[in-house]
Amino acid sequence: MEYFIVALQGAVVIGAIVMGVRTGGLGLGLWGVVGTVVLVFAFHLPPGSIPVDAFFIIIAVITASSAMQAAGGIDYLVSIASKIIQRNPKRLTYVAPLVAFVFTLLAGTSNIYLALIPVIYETAYRNGQRPERALAASTVTSALGITSSPVSAAMAAFLVLMEGTGYGLPQILLITIPAAIVACIVASFVQQRIGKDLLDDPKFLKRVEEGTVEVPEVLKAKYAAMVGAAGSVDSAATTPSAEGSSSDDPAARVAKPVMIEHPVPKGGKTAALIFVAGTFLIVLLGLFPGLRPAFPDENGDLEPIGMTTIIEMVMFSAALVIILVRRVKPAVVVEQPLLRAGFTAAVALFGIAWMADTFISANEETIIEPLGELIKNNPLWLAVALFIVAGLTTSQSATTNTLIPIALAAGLAPGVVVAMWPSLVGVWLFPANGSQIAAVETDLTGSTKLTQVPIWHSFTIPMLVSWVAVVVAGLLVQLLIPA
Repeated sequence: MEYFIVALQGAVVIGAIVMGVRTGGLGLGLWGVVGTVVLVFAFHLPPGSIPVDAFFIIIAVITASSAMQAAGGIDYLVSIASKIIQRNPKRLTYVAPLVAFVFTLLAGTSNIYLALIPVIYETAYRNGQRPERALAASTVTSALGITSSPVSAAMAAFLVLMEGTGYGLPQILLITIPAAIVACIVASFVQQRIGKDLLDDPKFLKRVEEGTVEVPEVLKAKYAAMVGAAGSVDSAATTPSAEGSSSDDPAARVAKPVMIEHPVPKGGKTAALIFVAGTFLIVLLGLFPGLRPAFPDENGDLEPIGMTTIIEMVMFSAALVIILVRRVKPAVVVEQPLLRAGFTAAVALFGIAWMADTFISANEETIIEPLGELIKNNPLWLAVALFIVAGLTTSQSATTNTLIPIALAAGLAPGVVVAMWPSLVGVWLFPANGSQIAAVETDLTGSTKLTQVPIWHSFTIPMLVSWVAVVVAGLLVQLLIPA
């Protein structure tokens, strides 16, 4: 009977998550709260701990991020990223994923990657490369930036859960950042060999014939020769060419690419530097606890204030500095897309984390011990669970709050937990994210695609490769971290 009741409670938790995913946006968090209400009033479970610290870390970070966005700081970061990408066209499949990772890490949000999608596509297309290779890899690696960023919503949740394990922000970053870089490189290496070149791709050639997309300048001579050999020279004339170019002179058909410029509002650089300085200050204070103010604990020993408080102080202060230095109206900050997206993430974290803690805390013997024993005997199950749940919920924060407490309660080594945590890259399992959809819609060549099979799309292979690479690299790196 006891297991039947627990199963019913579990059905409520899963049902709330499913309904939240279907509702989208704030719905995930609100359904989480409703699930908590059902558990408390219908099953008489004591309410779990409200995730106040994680909630306010997210609020602090998105406030600073939104102030930076209002002052043009995001535009400045995007302009730098786009220049790096466009200046390395021959190594695009390697450069673009690393840039997506680094700038997501710095900004603490993958929203910055959305602005890079057109740049990556145009750079690949103009240079005659298959856009899918760079676009899919970059989309996937941007998620690795979330688990490597000291100011992301997922990191906020993870930090709170890891308190007391001996693994703070510095130890976490020492594992996740190197492991993510390895995963970026491995994924790029594999992705470079995925798919046919454009002129060998029937889908692209069909789009050219339909007039949906033009042949890139660098490929027009080869395309003309190809259709000429097929006895369709006249059809090549219907393909637009550069003004003044000649089919007899292939070199004349190669136009010098024009750089895509991202205008940066005045003061955008200053706003970005203030935000990045705040991020580095957080990391510095995490690395050197002696720099933090210390106060007596319960035993009278001096204890530095926690990183949760530090992040909130630094980020709120950075927001105010940006507002004052750049003379940004607070009302404009509130209107920024980042603030809306961040608030949605905070509510989602709040509801799902509260519901999960209510369910797990009340059923420790029934849930944690069996699952904990399974994970303890085979830690790789934690990576699998994180990957799948992240894909089902499309929320890295909610997945973190649902599964990490179980792993820690099972006695799994903190270093192993950290190494497994980037399995949240499974958030790309289903094509339900804005970045995936934007990448597909932007790619007019049709190389970046979805299929009728929900879990098989252009992002599947780089996602799986990244997942395996980041976990393996993380497990190796954590062996070097002092306990």
